[in-house]
Amino acid sequence: MGTFTACGVDTLPDKKKKLNEDASCSSAEKALNILLAFTPYNNEMGTTDLSIRLGMHKSTTSRLIKLLVATHFLQQNPLTKKYMLGRSAVKIGNATTRSLDSKLLAIAQPCLTELSQLLGESVALELLTGTNVVLALHVEGPSHIRFNFQQGEQVPINVAAGAKVILSHSDPVFLELCLEQEFEHFNENTIVSKEEYRKLLKEIKQTGIAYDRGERYKDTHAMAVPIQNFAGPPKAAVVVAGPAFRLTDQFLQSAILPLKSTAEKIAKQLYF
Repeated sequence: MGTFTACGVDTLPDKKKKLNEDASCSSAEKALNILLAFTPYNNEMGTTDLSIRLGMHKSTTSRLIKLLVATHFLQQNPLTKKYMLGRSAVKIGNATTRSLDSKLLAIAQPCLTELSQLLGESVALELLTGTNVVLALHVEGPSHIRFNFQQGEQVPINVAAGAKVILSHSDPVFLELCLEQEFEHFNENTIVSKEEYRKLLKEIKQTGIAYDRGERYKDTHAMAVPIQNFAGPPKAAVVVAGPAFRLTDQFLQSAILPLKSTAEKIAKQLYF
C-alpha cells in the first residue's frame, strides 16, 4: 500500500527527504563555519579549539575536520597536530584575489586618466601583492618633465607613498611580516629605522595621506591616499608624483580632494 496524502501535509517519503536535506544543509553550514574560523590570519587551531569557538559538539567538529582534510580545505601540522587552511582553500582565495585585482585595474584605468588630466601630473595605482607593493597601473602626465612609473615594479615600502598609506591600515601581525624585508638607503631623506617607520605609519593612519618627499629620488615628490576596502584593510592606493619644483606643498594640498575623490570612486565601483 502507498502512503496516504492530504492537502498541506507532507508524505512520509517527502518528510524523510526534507530531514535529509536539512541535515545536509546543517553539515555544510558547519563545515563552512569551520573554514571561516581560520580567517583572517589562518592561525593553527585544534579540534577542541574549534569546537569551543563554534559551539559545536567535539565529535561533529572532528567528523567535519576529517572531511575538510580529505578534500584539502584543511591541513594538519604533523608537529602540533593542529589544523590550518589547506591548498583547496588557498586556490579559492587566489582565484578571488586575481578576479578582484583584474576588476580593480579595469575600473582604475579611466579614473586615473581623468585624474592625471585634472592635475596635469603623472598618477599611478600601487597594489599590495603578498607582503610586497607593486606599481600596478600608471598614467603619464602631459608635461614635458614628468615622473615615469615602471609598471609592475616592486616599490620599496619605506619610501613609496602608496605603500606607506596601505600598510598604515594593516593588521600589526601582517605589518611585521612586511617589515622582515631590508630597508634600502637611498639618500639622507630615507627612513631606514623600522621603529621610526612604525611611528610614521601611525601618523599616516590618522591623516589618511602619505608622502614621499625626495626619499628615493631627491628631486621627486609624491602623495598617496588609500582605496578603502569596506571588508578590511585597503589593498591599493592612488598616487600622484612629479618633480619637486612642481609638487610643492601648495600643489599637494590642492590635490588631496581630487585624489580622495578618485579613490572613493574606484572603491564604490569595485566593492559595490
